[in-house]
Amino acid sequence: MKEISVYDAVGTVLAHDLTQIIPGEFKGSKFKKGQVISIDDIDILLSMGKRHLYVVDKNDSDVHEDEAAMRIASAAAGKGIRLVAPGEGKIELIAEYDGLLKVNTSMLTQLIDQDEIMFAAIHENQLVKKNQKVAGTRVIPLFVNESIVTRAEKVCNSGRNLVEVLPLRKLRVGLVTTGSEVYTGKIQDAFGPVLKKKFSALGSEIFKQIFADDDENMIADCIKQLIDDGAEIIGVTGGMSVDPDDKTPAGIRLAGGHIITYGAPVLPGAMFMLAYIGRVPVVGLPGCVMYSRVSIFDLIVPRILAGEIPTRTDIKKLAHGGLCRNCKECIYPNCGFGKAY
Repeated sequence: MKEISVYDAVGTVLAHDLTQIIPGEFKGSKFKKGQVISIDDIDILLSMGKRHLYVVDKNDSDVHEDEAAMRIASAAAGKGIRLVAPGEGKIELIAEYDGLLKVNTSMLTQLIDQDEIMFAAIHENQLVKKNQKVAGTRVIPLFVNESIVTRAEKVCNSGRNLVEVLPLRKLRVGLVTTGSEVYTGKIQDAFGPVLKKKFSALGSEIFKQIFADDDENMIADCIKQLIDDGAEIIGVTGGMSVDPDDKTPAGIRLAGGHIITYGAPVLPGAMFMLAYIGRVPVVGLPGCVMYSRVSIFDLIVPRILAGEIPTRTDIKKLAHGGLCRNCKECIYPNCGFGKAY
């Protein structure tokens, strides 16, 4: 960008918007960034008090903002993403279908380390809807050097896609409901109906529910039975605390569960357990999943259904953002719950 006399501006490209004010008649943008100045514009510019202009100092190797943004967005977009160009040099990244949003945050940080590039995305690991805007990009100047765009493309092509949407798999869900009070029929099960709604909302269905007493051997046998019956994910409810008569964690271990974590830095959901028996995930769900609008269930189960295998580190990272504020009107996922800043 360089400053020139308005009398020398014919044929040059304006580097910024110019506002015109006519009292009582007009106030707004008279000239747009990127506009080529013509001979007829000179008198108008002078009437606006413009004696000098900032214009684009373009080299032959420079790339226009529209092309630059499209190239960067194309390199950043993974599966489940389509691109829309609303104008003014911006490109929007839109979800092609419902699914789980993934953002490579380390790659994003590296990309925007160049001051000429802007790229913004919503938080990852949240469910997004078809046609939802999930990210946007542009370059700051009207033209950028080719080397800037090339480096951005190299960053975006250096590993996993920067932005993508993972579809949720439709899995066969087996449910083990524990607790002597439910097993003996003294109270009616309230956990099952809640989980049926939650899994159904994610596209999966509970094909079988088994009730077990507070006995680790019985719980283990129920889990094994569900696996034999073809369960692709198992939820075990109740008995997840450290009370002596809560046997669910021991039952999961006895069934052969490889424990990823027992306990999560999330409220509600601290007494959560994630284990694997072979390739079958087993989620030990504390009571809060039944009565809380959102909980650890909503942070982890969608990731499993998207094909991820959450690690202990993944779950520990939930500590930053893992406190639900129990807002009077829940707006999840449009809040900070489960999102590290």
